[in-house]
Amino acid sequence: MGKDAGPSNAVLAAVASAATMAAPLGRKEDETKNNDGIKICNSNDYQLAAKSILSKPLYEYLASGTDDEQTLSENEAAFKGWYLRPRVMRPVGSISTATTLFGQRLSMPLFISPAGVHALADAQGECASARACGRVGTLFGLSQHATRSIEQVAAATQGKTNLWYQAYILKDREMTLRLVRRAANAGYNGVFLTVDSVRFGYREADARNGWNALPAPHRLVNYDDEVARKHPGCPKKWLAPEASVVDKSTVYNQGDEDAWDQNTEQLFEQNPTWADVRWLKKEACRDLPLVVKGIMTAEDAIEAVKAGADGVMVSNHGGRGLDGALAAIDALPEVVAALRGMGSHAPVLLDGGIRRGTDVLKALALGAAAVGIGKPVFFALACGGEDAVANLLEMIRRETEAAMAICGCATVANAGKALVTRHPSGGAVPKYIRSKL
Repeated sequence: MGKDAGPSNAVLAAVASAATMAAPLGRKEDETKNNDGIKICNSNDYQLAAKSILSKPLYEYLASGTDDEQTLSENEAAFKGWYLRPRVMRPVGSISTATTLFGQRLSMPLFISPAGVHALADAQGECASARACGRVGTLFGLSQHATRSIEQVAAATQGKTNLWYQAYILKDREMTLRLVRRAANAGYNGVFLTVDSVRFGYREADARNGWNALPAPHRLVNYDDEVARKHPGCPKKWLAPEASVVDKSTVYNQGDEDAWDQNTEQLFEQNPTWADVRWLKKEACRDLPLVVKGIMTAEDAIEAVKAGADGVMVSNHGGRGLDGALAAIDALPEVVAALRGMGSHAPVLLDGGIRRGTDVLKALALGAAAVGIGKPVFFALACGGEDAVANLLEMIRRETEAAMAICGCATVANAGKALVTRHPSGGAVPKYIRSKL
């Protein structure tokens, strides 16, 4: 986990009991957590079950993409265009899915990618998801747009989870720094800097459903703490001048646009440069690994590392940004080749479309050091909270372990590029249709 120190007493004292947290909104009327009798065997089952639990607007907010949803769809489908080349007669009696990332040990090369507003799916919100990661021994990425604060999540996990913080560059640059410094102070082990969100894509499902604000009582609480000038355990010099702090909910919940993302994007710096990566690394991440998230091209991967990033993350924002962009798995090879070609050994991470252990193994073979999941976490949360998220992660870990064994890989390091290939027919990938049992 990198750092041994847990959250400070001041952080722990700042957190209210989880029992007082607001319940999630958007469940169907009189519906308790159930899954209509669906037996959960894989990550997709959680989505099927969640659809029967959540209201249509909330389900579609969590599940949808932008415009025609081409990239959303292809994020998953593109994995079917890569084929595994199993090697036999290799000793695989002792498989290990463990790996190391920036010197931090993970039980598996799978983690929860940063994504906001977990409390829409479960009353414990990000605290539940983070604790689930701690139970299975992997990393949890906390979004800047979380519904539980930096300090609340640190306290809820009691030093048992490898926590990373995800930042956006705000128009309010000083607040950007304060938020990252709060994470460092609370014991977080790394920072994801999301760089693909100067604008969000248009989500037609949200516009049709009237989802243009975060429903009360939910709020983006990290901003609230800034407005209240409440930084548990942080030096007083970090407090912003009272007059300079503006309630961000007047921006992200203004409701002027038909879809919520078009309101929240007004918070972000829309004229960023690579100098901003250097600035954040120098001012707030000197002692923490900084991974630039949202890289989809070789050129930007090179620029990110030149600007001081310790690693990059191939991501198209889960198909919620630019529709028509490549699937993340198809963008991965050029990013890896570009960095290795310049002599950089910076880790390359990936999220977008991971649903199976075979997806994990294919990404590893194409050069990813580890992969993140997002949407399935929300659906698991809706079905069973922390326990379901832990089960989701463990299911995919077991699938990964089985795929490794069948492919002759005893360790994650054995998953090299010779393990995958394109279909020998060339041309268009045959359409994948699941057989009917």
